[in-house]
Amino acid sequence: MKHQEYQYLNLLKDVMENGFEKHEFNSGIMFKSVFGRQIRFDLSAGFPLLTTKKVFLRGILHELIWFLRGDSNIKYLVDNDVHIWDEWGYKRFKEAQKNSEFRVQNSELTMAEYVAKIKSLPADHKFVKKFGELGPVYGVQWRRWPASDGRKIDQVKWAIEKIKKTPERRHIVISAWNPEFVYEMAKPGQSVALPPCHTLFQFNVINGKLSCQLYQRSADLFLGVPFNIASYALFTMIFAHLTGYKPGEFVHTFGDAHIYSNHFDQVNKQLKRKPRPFPKMKINPELKDIDKIKFEDFTLEGYDPYPPIKGEVTVVGGF
Repeated sequence: MKHQEYQYLNLLKDVMENGFEKHEFNSGIMFKSVFGRQIRFDLSAGFPLLTTKKVFLRGILHELIWFLRGDSNIKYLVDNDVHIWDEWGYKRFKEAQKNSEFRVQNSELTMAEYVAKIKSLPADHKFVKKFGELGPVYGVQWRRWPASDGRKIDQVKWAIEKIKKTPERRHIVISAWNPEFVYEMAKPGQSVALPPCHTLFQFNVINGKLSCQLYQRSADLFLGVPFNIASYALFTMIFAHLTGYKPGEFVHTFGDAHIYSNHFDQVNKQLKRKPRPFPKMKINPELKDIDKIKFEDFTLEGYDPYPPIKGEVTVVGGF
């Protein structure tokens, strides 16, 4: 059986060879893009943490836990030295300083100083509560979707119960795409929320196995997608564990899949590497409640990747 990682590598090759050249509307940077692709991973064959470059698993785990907590403040991530969302927090902080109502002392903080301040203060400090907050990002939509009648809908718990009670149903979908927040509009004094790249995902049970399909509208193939594959594969495994099923497949469907021009050299380097066996991911058998999930519930075994390949974040958020 051909190594499953070749699906990802072949997608990189497809974009490099066949991608249409576009330019980012804000920065003008060139990228190559294809539209409408799909890869899939059999989770019984190993945990799909890419081996052709080392992937930052600790960051993936903490970010997923942060999402599953329904959190929208970067304090948890910063406290655990995960800085994936720092730029969004800092951007909102800088925007707030333009409004005298929200101006704070020493408002000309660098991003490093801003992050250090978030880390040094308790979670209930007014600076952290105000300027660490990102708004209605993934965790909020997953766990606290704001309904028109004032309710907060917990899509995650709803999906777990549906899988347990009516696994034959075909509507077990979790959506992060909330039109009230993602379109190009904002209330006075507020910034536009980040349009979610991971738009929605669906669970399905076949032959005693739980599978998940993600639709990702915008995909930075070199930097972002290795994280996304591992994160949603683990999400599938967690849901299978909590609902009593074996993990099936993680199916990753892409809208716009692209590679930025400042990642071309890195991609060509990665394409020369031959995949190694996927590692195994073990979940604490005592984990029974999604609200009690913690970093220590996960153990990775047998990960033997090539060294990391560095690349700069090109567009924050992947618009």
